[in-house]
Amino acid sequence: MLKLALVCSRRALITALLVTGLGHAVSAQPLVKLDLAASNTYWGQAPLMAAIDKGYFREQGIEVELKHIPTSMDRIAALNAGSVAFSNLGRVAVISEMARNNQSFYYFANIDDSPGNEGCWARPGFSKFADLRGKKVAANTSAQITMNGLLANESMTEKDIQFVNLPFEQMSVALANGDVDAACVWEPFFSGLKKAVPNGNLLGLDSDTPTFKKFGTMASPDVMIISRKLVDEKPDLARKLVTAIFKGVDYLNANPEEAAKLIAPRYRKSPEDVLVGIKSFTFFGTENWRKHIQLHTGQMQFQAQWMFDNGKIPALPDVTKWENVSFIP
Repeated sequence: MLKLALVCSRRALITALLVTGLGHAVSAQPLVKLDLAASNTYWGQAPLMAAIDKGYFREQGIEVELKHIPTSMDRIAALNAGSVAFSNLGRVAVISEMARNNQSFYYFANIDDSPGNEGCWARPGFSKFADLRGKKVAANTSAQITMNGLLANESMTEKDIQFVNLPFEQMSVALANGDVDAACVWEPFFSGLKKAVPNGNLLGLDSDTPTFKKFGTMASPDVMIISRKLVDEKPDLARKLVTAIFKGVDYLNANPEEAAKLIAPRYRKSPEDVLVGIKSFTFFGTENWRKHIQLHTGQMQFQAQWMFDNGKIPALPDVTKWENVSFIP
């Protein structure tokens, strides 16, 4: 009888364990795939990398892959096509799409800013923009706005120089070879200009522009966008996504050394180099996020006006029509 009772007890225990295991298997939900369009060379993406590698998206039931897409316009194209769900990118591209009434996205946050990390560097013999009248100056996207701000400081415009719209990865070689007399770009490519022409001259930084004086931001800060369809149809899922993003920002701000070690492989740099890079940026998470986005909405409208006045976009958008923070916890 005792033997039979032990056998029955074992069977009952095994059955209970099997049922418990099956229960867990049945209750486990598959992760939702929501990919990110970003760059693995830009320090502004560091909080998003940290959020992925710390598992913050997985905590929310979301699987995120960082798809390396170097240019902002291509990131928006990827979101338009539905191959990514969100992106951190330059607002020149975002405003350009607003001007074309692209309804595929909302913007909801700014998580990184870095005044002083974008500037203009000239070959020897040119110490200020006034010396570059009629000369070739290379820039593109946000750096073009920095260039224009520095020109305005000397009562000059693009018409006073020979503007060259040059891809950022080609600027160092062009400057070293004398194909252009000055170039404007952001870090880490700005440091590349200095290395290419070490005896050159600094013409100014984005922190010297009218935009910085008015808003305290770089000439054209990044902005986070998200699929409009995702927000409209699955606001709870969008809320979980943003929760993980802000958690990544807060983690990086609280643990920069640890975060640098964690994400260093993504940049293919040493943790020490990554730490220097991310410390040159300011990252914005949950603290005062509402006040912060209001500042950036004002800056975006200011920038849109400048772009329209200078013939960069076909129409002046009301940027608030693309702002949506209703799903932010």
